[in-house]
Amino acid sequence: MALLDVILNYDCNLACDYCTISPEMRPRALTTQQVVTALREGRTAGFDAVSFTGGEPTMRGDLLGLLSASRQLGFGDRKVQTNGLMLAQQDNLTRLLDAGLTRLHISVHTHQEAAYEKLVRREGTWALMKQAVERAVASKVTLVIDLILKSDTWERLPSAIEWLRALGVREVHLWYVSLTDGNAGNTASSMRMTQVMPTVQHVLRSAGELTIRSLHIPRCLLGVEFASHAYDPGADRVRVVSPDATFDLKDSRLAGRVHVPACEGCRFRDVCPGIRSDYLEQYGDAEFRALPLSEGAAS
Repeated sequence: MALLDVILNYDCNLACDYCTISPEMRPRALTTQQVVTALREGRTAGFDAVSFTGGEPTMRGDLLGLLSASRQLGFGDRKVQTNGLMLAQQDNLTRLLDAGLTRLHISVHTHQEAAYEKLVRREGTWALMKQAVERAVASKVTLVIDLILKSDTWERLPSAIEWLRALGVREVHLWYVSLTDGNAGNTASSMRMTQVMPTVQHVLRSAGELTIRSLHIPRCLLGVEFASHAYDPGADRVRVVSPDATFDLKDSRLAGRVHVPACEGCRFRDVCPGIRSDYLEQYGDAEFRALPLSEGAAS
């Protein structure tokens, strides 16, 4: 599946304390015509899936029309990535589904009410987020929940997974905090990957029927037992269309792009995209080591 990832706008109805979107970026947005042109060009280039993201894409008054247009153009998979607040109101989720939505990602960030509202910096939003998740589960739409691993959330990861499981969620993606753009100077939000690995491995071990994917943590740290949970979206054909530029996801600063000396000789060298440069700038490469072929069964 080739994905056209369209960042409609940088504006948002939340102000998450780890967001990489800076205040200077927030006013920037694609026009409706620019998006339609990108959709047409994407189909001509063979892209068969589309994702509408932001910022917060549900703030766009043209989102329903863009979903409908993407369906008419022949995109078989049509995704919206959102914080979910708008979906707790009226029949907005039904409207998205009627317009052609097939896949929904909701950013839950973290599951405890006080911690969530402190993170998103807006009171009264946790209940809306929870209601959006419940509505999405009930709708039977393909649903993925995004959780952020950062210094003040990772220790709650096991309870967050159980909370989501109880709501009926069946797939969760773990995002590792990035020190880029608007969050570049917020080093307190980050932590060493080795610090969180026992907790991450614990939830992967106890996942059961729940699908859990880990983004940004390389396979050498996940270990052979859990390497199959590593998810590298940039390994597929993904074109990002943003208000600033159009580029392949594998070239993004949010993707792992650096192989360190320890990568040589690793069984996953050919499939691992490497480590994010912002992480290496903060912590160096001492944590990483090659996993030789003799170390357990290949994953």
